[in-house]
Amino acid sequence: MTEPILLQIGNVTERMKNRFDALFDVHVWFDQQDQDAFVDTHGALVVGISTDGHWGVPDNLLARLPNLKVVSSYGVGYDAIDANDAAARGILVSHTPNVLNDEVADTAIMLWLATSRRLVQADKWARSGQWERDGAFPLTRSVQNRQIGILGMGRIGETIAKRASGFDATIHYHSRTPKDVNYIYHSTVKELADAVDVLFVITPGGASTYHLVNDEVMNALGAEGMLINVARGSVVDETALIAALQDVFAVTIGAFHEALGLGDLQPDARMAQCAFAAVTGDFRRFNDFGFRCFKRHSSNPSNVGRCNAYGRSNGVGQEGNIDPIRPANFNLMSL
Repeated sequence: MTEPILLQIGNVTERMKNRFDALFDVHVWFDQQDQDAFVDTHGALVVGISTDGHWGVPDNLLARLPNLKVVSSYGVGYDAIDANDAAARGILVSHTPNVLNDEVADTAIMLWLATSRRLVQADKWARSGQWERDGAFPLTRSVQNRQIGILGMGRIGETIAKRASGFDATIHYHSRTPKDVNYIYHSTVKELADAVDVLFVITPGGASTYHLVNDEVMNALGAEGMLINVARGSVVDETALIAALQDVFAVTIGAFHEALGLGDLQPDARMAQCAFAAVTGDFRRFNDFGFRCFKRHSSNPSNVGRCNAYGRSNGVGQEGNIDPIRPANFNLMSL
């Protein structure tokens, strides 16, 4: 008797593979050199599909598997599966809610901490030996007592809120309807973004949330806001995100030019990083590290001269004369 076929789309763990192999004749979708030919030959024998939230099920495949009984998605999201079409064909669609609540929430908090404290940049600073040339890594901003926004107060959203509360955060949220939670509800995403320092995005994907975080939301979040997206990439308007980052970038460089009288300077990307490290929250004063960094990477001798003149008159950029002013609260270099 021919074994029923399980069609595997995407990767599985070794444990899952062993269980599948014991019960089914497993065929891996992406191993098929001619997928159409595989379906024509074996489609009637496929009784199950194992997939995940990323790969889902290819368009029109359900219609070509007449004896398919179940599509099991390894993960929470199933927006890449046409669940309505499956239901119309009597095919059960399952997913794994609650299994990864803690793991996704931990990842979200990890991203927040790493971005706020610039952990990746600090690690590079230490490993490269930059601390020997420029001293201690610039101060970063605290994560305590922040206004935290959660877009999508579902199972994972509640778990993120619980963890963020441990940092004495005030929790705000937006969802389709108010929840029975002791957090501050906002009726629109823009209103939520306007009220918080950090916005966690943890909504389902799909058409209903496509570009939910748009330019209006990012403008409300502001130049010092932080966006942590652990939902589908489609929830954030990527074009608007890039434009928002470029706007912050331009404002920072412009302030740097103005304070130094470098209005005609066209900095390259490395010099722009120096400006971010140098400019403080009021856009008018510079810390010692960023100043020396800017001078070192400027290819224009006249710019270096003007930097030196500014440094002598303002007490920065000189060895042995450190002005430990906090760096700017911008996130471009953290994303």
